[in-house]
Amino acid sequence: MDSRRLFSGSFSLKNIHPAVLITAVFLVAYPSFATDFFIFQIGAYSLILGTIALSLMMLAGYGGMVSLAQLTVAGLAAYLIAILGDNSMGVMGLGWPWWLTVIVSVLGAALFSTFIGAVSVRTEGIYTIMITLAVAVAFFYFVRQNYVLFNGFTGFAGVEPPILFGVYWRDPVPFYYLSLVVAVGFFAAVSYCARSTFGLGLQAIRDNPRRMRALGYNVTLHRIVAYFFSGIVAGVGGVLLVWFNGRVSPGTVGVDVAIDILVIAVVGGMRHPIGPFLGAIAFVLLENFAIDLIDRERFNMVIGAAFLLVVLFSPDGLLGLWNRVRDRLRFRGNAQLSAERVNKDDPASSGSLEKS
Repeated sequence: MDSRRLFSGSFSLKNIHPAVLITAVFLVAYPSFATDFFIFQIGAYSLILGTIALSLMMLAGYGGMVSLAQLTVAGLAAYLIAILGDNSMGVMGLGWPWWLTVIVSVLGAALFSTFIGAVSVRTEGIYTIMITLAVAVAFFYFVRQNYVLFNGFTGFAGVEPPILFGVYWRDPVPFYYLSLVVAVGFFAAVSYCARSTFGLGLQAIRDNPRRMRALGYNVTLHRIVAYFFSGIVAGVGGVLLVWFNGRVSPGTVGVDVAIDILVIAVVGGMRHPIGPFLGAIAFVLLENFAIDLIDRERFNMVIGAAFLLVVLFSPDGLLGLWNRVRDRLRFRGNAQLSAERVNKDDPASSGSLEKS
């Protein structure tokens, strides 16, 4: 489906692939047949992690910039929700209106992401990874040791979403639909961005920054703007994350959890916005059900093994595996259809083959 048709007015339901319609119907109807545990702990949590991983996919997939600080950006938004809004710890909790708190938190996360981009965009490859990892580690230790603003090791608890239109938005079904709307909105935005002038320029910079610089493009500015947009995506994901957990602490922005976002994006696939959500579903299912088979302490070993297997057999992640299977099935179907057409057009040849 070409997203340009959607925004140009030439879009119709005939342009939608049947698989997209089936997926949309399933996601909308999911709460009608799932339990509260699967709605909240599996469905909503997967959508939140997928949204945060989507911000990384935008940077790495379209811009070639692998950032390990995306969860840090989301974590800052989560902390700002607790600091500017309400919490039950008796520390900070300025009591701002929820809508103003959300706006300031997301913008603060976006500006923080812009700062990270301004520091790291002049580097490439392993150096970008190390700089963003250093930012993530520094932020983790800062919030852990700062008790005046971030309440140190304890963090904040009692962070609740607003009651709007008479609905308590942390209930499983409302929160799932809230997460779904946010995920679908950012999925559509990133998909459209990839085909926009800015997105095409960003992908060209990824492939050959020297040539784009020679053509007059401001490579550094393009990359920093990409960090700003990814910060908005991660920031909204951080708001949903703190509402989901009801609390935020240094463990929320730990280095191990930051690396999990990279694992989710890589396992799902970095070449399409649907990849992070596929990786998030696989990660959440493993996180919730792998402990029934192994010890909780060995969960990271399972995640690491799954990560290695996917990278070895499909560099494009689960999405790449699906594309391979689909292409093989399509090839076999086309070959069988071609053989049937040959037999239908030339029955004598098939008869002679049977006699021989």
